[in-house]
Amino acid sequence: MHSSATLSLSQPAAASTIPKSNYTVNHSLPFSPSKPINLRFCGLRREAFSGFSSLSRSQPPQSKIHSNKINSAISASLSDNGSAPKSFDYDLVIIGAGVGGHGAALHAVEKGLKTAIIEGDVIGGTCVNRGCVPSKALLAVSGRMRELQNEHHMKALGLQVAAAGYDRQGVADHANNLATKIRNNLTNSMKALGVDILTGVGSIMGPHKVRYGKLDSPGDIVTAKDIIIATGSVPFVPKGIEVDGKTVITSDHALKLESVPDWIAIVGSGYIGLEFSDVYTALGSEVTFIEALDQLMPGFDPEIGKLAQRVLINPRKIDYHTGVFATKITPAKNGKPVTIELIDAKTKEPKDTLEVDAALIATGRAPFTDGLGLDSVHVERKRGFVPVDERMRVLDFKGDPVPHLYCIGDANGKMMLAHAASAQGISVIEQITGRDHVLNHLSIPAACFTHPEISMVGLTEPQAREKAEKEGFEVSVAKTSFKANTKALAENEGEGLAKLIYRPDNGEILGVHIFGLHAADLIHEASNAIALGTRIQDIKFAVHAHPTLSEVIDELFKSAKVKAHVSGPVSEPVAV
Repeated sequence: MHSSATLSLSQPAAASTIPKSNYTVNHSLPFSPSKPINLRFCGLRREAFSGFSSLSRSQPPQSKIHSNKINSAISASLSDNGSAPKSFDYDLVIIGAGVGGHGAALHAVEKGLKTAIIEGDVIGGTCVNRGCVPSKALLAVSGRMRELQNEHHMKALGLQVAAAGYDRQGVADHANNLATKIRNNLTNSMKALGVDILTGVGSIMGPHKVRYGKLDSPGDIVTAKDIIIATGSVPFVPKGIEVDGKTVITSDHALKLESVPDWIAIVGSGYIGLEFSDVYTALGSEVTFIEALDQLMPGFDPEIGKLAQRVLINPRKIDYHTGVFATKITPAKNGKPVTIELIDAKTKEPKDTLEVDAALIATGRAPFTDGLGLDSVHVERKRGFVPVDERMRVLDFKGDPVPHLYCIGDANGKMMLAHAASAQGISVIEQITGRDHVLNHLSIPAACFTHPEISMVGLTEPQAREKAEKEGFEVSVAKTSFKANTKALAENEGEGLAKLIYRPDNGEILGVHIFGLHAADLIHEASNAIALGTRIQDIKFAVHAHPTLSEVIDELFKSAKVKAHVSGPVSEPVAV
C-alpha cells in the first residue's frame, strides 16, 4: 500500500526502457508528443508534483505542450478533484474502497479525474481491516516471542532473558490499533485529494450508472464515464463446515485473537494457514494442519517448500494430515470439543475423526461480487469471479469488453493479493487517461510472513521447465545460502536459501524464490528486474552495500551462468 506518489519525467531516449507491452502512447490524442515521454509512476507521493516545473529546457515543443497538460491535470486534482464532463457526475466511480480501490482513486486524481469511491463497509477493505495489516501486527508479536523463547539463539548473542510472557488482550489491541491507524490514513489521504467517499453498497444499474446506499432503501444514483469494480473477497468456507466465530473460525475471527486455544486445527496450509501457525505456536498452541493435497504448502516452489517444512513445521508443535478432506466440522458445544471428520481425498473413504479445542478454516478466499447488478450489462460471473481481459476490462457473456467498465483485485481472480489489486487499478487509470498499459502479473511478488519469511516472484521450477519444454528453450537454476551472508550470520539467522530460475541462453529471469531472514523485503530487486525486462548479465553489475542481506540476491545473480553477452531488456514480458 502506498500513501504517496512519485512522478518522473525523462528525455525521450529513456522511454525505450519501458517494455512495449506495458506502455503504448495513444497518438490519436490531441496532446500526444511526437516522441514518447517516459512517465513512470513509482509511488503515490504528492510532494513530487512540484517537480514538474523543472522540466528540461531542451525539451522539444511537443513535449512542453504535453507537460503543460500534465501540469494542468495535477493542478486540477489538487484543487477540486478535476471536473467531470457535463454529461456525467464523475469521470470515475470506484465500487470498493480497499487497497485496490484506494490505489486507483489516488492515481485517478493525479491524472486529473473527478473521482468518487463507494464503500459499504469500512475504508481499507479486507487487507487493512481483516487481512494483511492486522495479521502483520500479530506476526510481529510472534516473531519477538519466538526469538525471546529461543534460549540457544539468545545465548549465542550473549544475552540472558527471563521467561517471556504475553498479554493476549494487549496483543489483540496492537493488531486492532494498527488496522484503525492505517484505515484512518487511507481515509484522510483520499479526503485530502478531494475524492468523494460515498457510503453504501454499490451496484451497476446500466452503462455509466451506479446506485449506492443501504440494501433496503432506494439509494442514490450517480453517473460516471468509467466504472471500476474493486469489491474484493471473503473467506471461503467449504460445505459441511459450521462456523460459529468462537471455536470454528475464519481468518476474520482469528485476527481478533479472542482466545489462544491449547490445540487448534488449521484447515489449509497455504499463506494464511502458515502465518497463523506461526502466531499460534509462538503463543503456546499446538497446531494440526489438514491439507487436501499430498504435500504441505502446495503453492510454493517444491524445493523451498521442503526447506520451509523442515524449519517452520517439523521442529515446532505441529503435526499434519495430508491427502484428506474435512467433510464436517462441528463447533464445541455443551463441554464437547470441536469434532472434525476426515475422508481420503482420492477414495472418499472415512479416514479419521479429530477432537480439538478450535478449528481455523484457511481454505482460501471467494470473490465478493453478489449484488453488483452485472446482469444489467450482460455479464456472467465465473465461479463468482468477474471475467476480465488482460487490461482488466469486464467481459460480457459473449467475451466482448463492456465499454468503460473494469474490475480489479480479488473480484477478478487473476492474482488475489492486495498489491496486485493496487497495480491493476493504476494500470486501468493509465488506460482510461490515454496510455495503453498491460500489467505483467509474473512480475508481481508474493510473500508469506512466517519466521523466517518466504517470498517469490515469477515461475516455480516445475512451471518454468514445463514452459521451456513447450517453447523449446533451456532452463538453469542458481542458488545461494544465507549461511554465506555476513549480515545474516551477525543476526545468528543463517538458515535460508535463495533460488534463481533463468534462461542461460539470453539471461531472462523466470522466477526467484527466497526463504530466510527478511525474504519479503529482498524479493523486490528480482520483481523489478522482471518488470523492467532486465537481464541477468546486466543486473550483475549492480552494487550492493556491505554487509547487508541484499548481498544474498547479489550473489545469486552473480552465480548464474549466462551464455549470451547481449544486453538490453527482455523483448516482451508476458501479460497474464
